[in-house]
Amino acid sequence: MIESPAVPSTLEVALGDRSYPIHIGPGLLGDPQWLAPHLAGRQVMVVTNETVAPLYLEKLTQGLADDLEVRTLVLPDGEATKTLAHVERIWDALLAAGFNRRCTLIALGGGVTGDMVGFAAACYQRGVAFVQVPTTLLAQVDSSVGGKTGVNHPRGKNMIGAFWQPRAVLIDTGTLATLPPRELSAGLAEVLKYGLIRDADFLAWLEAELPALRGLDAAALTHAIERSCALKAEIVAEDETEQGVRALLNLGHTFGHAIEAHQGYGHWLHGEAVGTGMLMAAELSCRLGWLSEAEVARVRMLIEAAGLPLTAPAEMGVDDFLAIMRLDKKNLDSRLRLILLRALGDACIHDETPPQTLAALIEAFPRR
Repeated sequence: MIESPAVPSTLEVALGDRSYPIHIGPGLLGDPQWLAPHLAGRQVMVVTNETVAPLYLEKLTQGLADDLEVRTLVLPDGEATKTLAHVERIWDALLAAGFNRRCTLIALGGGVTGDMVGFAAACYQRGVAFVQVPTTLLAQVDSSVGGKTGVNHPRGKNMIGAFWQPRAVLIDTGTLATLPPRELSAGLAEVLKYGLIRDADFLAWLEAELPALRGLDAAALTHAIERSCALKAEIVAEDETEQGVRALLNLGHTFGHAIEAHQGYGHWLHGEAVGTGMLMAAELSCRLGWLSEAEVARVRMLIEAAGLPLTAPAEMGVDDFLAIMRLDKKNLDSRLRLILLRALGDACIHDETPPQTLAALIEAFPRR
């Protein structure tokens, strides 16, 4: 059981007049002071899924003022539901309720919910307010922050979407008490990513604290969330629409998205695929002469300690990986751009990997 640290903390995503806070702490869901200042008007639509609704929907809505017009929408759960068809259900509900441009959407759930609700908000009447209330570790440390919204396409992950920043992110750390171990490990993949790309000291801290994190230690989880969000907020403030440095946040994602698309969305959790993808990126970095074998072994031990897979799907060959990776959004002028590691804590964008080196890495990578 997670015991509550003393006082919630607040970080800021600095984007000028579109800056917004990230509130982190226990008990935020039922406390109106954290949510009320970020509502655009009186109309509020809370969108969640069938897994989260029984746990937290009533708690959130009870914390909203009585003079608000509050509607709720419960969607199916899972990555396979991250489609335009389910976003249309959100628009249908908004139109049926007569919601106007001063409405606010609240995304209550994991990354799938947040991405879809954010995209619905970006498009409804050409843009309305929304607030992220993430309930999974992966969403808390990654997808809820930064304004990337969208849905999947059968040919590629997150291929349809928009940049649309929330008005606030409310991270109630108490929601992690109900998170299944597999989902917790998936979230830890994104936490490890921040250490690998930008903060070697944080990476060393994670090496020592992964058992505590997997054991739902409150202090360890709070620190991991705060540091991850601080690093992401810093990067987003530098490069909101991923023209440069923000692409570093995709370490492991090009390989990982290929696994997700090939296997069918939902068979591998996003964080599981990213974990394997980060190991593939580390091994490729070693083949290019940047990481030592010892550093790759360190990455492998971290991923294993987080409870993440160390192998790719047995049925995925080199051609399967490359065909999907060529559709990656980071690619420019038909050049495959990968996020690799010059050192642990120092990532780079690389578009000059020899095709034979990449193919050899994929061919040699363990399968199961």
